[in-house]
Amino acid sequence: MQTNTEKAIHATYLSIIGNFMLAVAKGITGVFGNSYALVADAIESLTDVFSSALVLFGIKYSTRPADSNHPYGHGRAESLVTFIVVGFLLISATVIAYQSILNIQTPHEIPEKYTLLVLAVIIIIKEIFYRIISKRGKETNSSSLKADAWHHRSDAITSLMAFIGISIAIFMGPGYETADDWAALIASLFIVYNAYLIFRPALGEILDEHVYDDLVEQIRIISERVDGVQGTEKCFVRKTGMTYLVDLHLLVNGNLSVTQGHEISHATKDRLMEQLPELANVLIHIEPIDA
Repeated sequence: MQTNTEKAIHATYLSIIGNFMLAVAKGITGVFGNSYALVADAIESLTDVFSSALVLFGIKYSTRPADSNHPYGHGRAESLVTFIVVGFLLISATVIAYQSILNIQTPHEIPEKYTLLVLAVIIIIKEIFYRIISKRGKETNSSSLKADAWHHRSDAITSLMAFIGISIAIFMGPGYETADDWAALIASLFIVYNAYLIFRPALGEILDEHVYDDLVEQIRIISERVDGVQGTEKCFVRKTGMTYLVDLHLLVNGNLSVTQGHEISHATKDRLMEQLPELANVLIHIEPIDA
């Protein structure tokens, strides 16, 4: 059975190969089919190749074990890589918007009809890629993989806008040659919005934002089933890479010895780590209560 890390790495390789092949297909079709929107789309796919490579690096680096200089591990590297991926999205959106504005001002021929067929295939492929990578991102709790998935979705949106623009240019005839350029310009705005959707949760991870109520509830339920645990108090969760760090306060009989409290603490930690494999570590504090 594949580990979360292996799933994430395989998904990222799929992104890199797929983005490169689609970038080549878009570029060739755009140049020979007189579609500036497709050329802009190809540029975005090329940036996707580099961003996916960064995601691969981030996933591999973030799974390095803890050491003396990084006692909490290297998981935060994944969030930092997500910020870089967002940067690539913003750069590609800027390039597409700038090139679209230039093309709108430059007279050119109506795109060839076969570009629509190519775009239709690309849209379907990119949506499939989005669903595959997004599923892997959710399975592995990888923020950078989720960001990579949104790259595919933004690419599908760009291609869809290009499809609409080229359709208008072809079927409306002379005077509508720039329709695909306007479509690319609008698509760049969608990409910026997607960049924000990716950036926001990654920022929350860096700032240890509390958004893990479901996981906290699971932790409380499991802990309270351990012999000697009479309840739970504070429970803090923070995400690091594809795993979570937990600070938990347990309520136990105040008349127990230090050794007995220590044993309950270890039993609870072992139970949590066994039943919730996504936890990297659990730090438990014992709170005494009256018998």
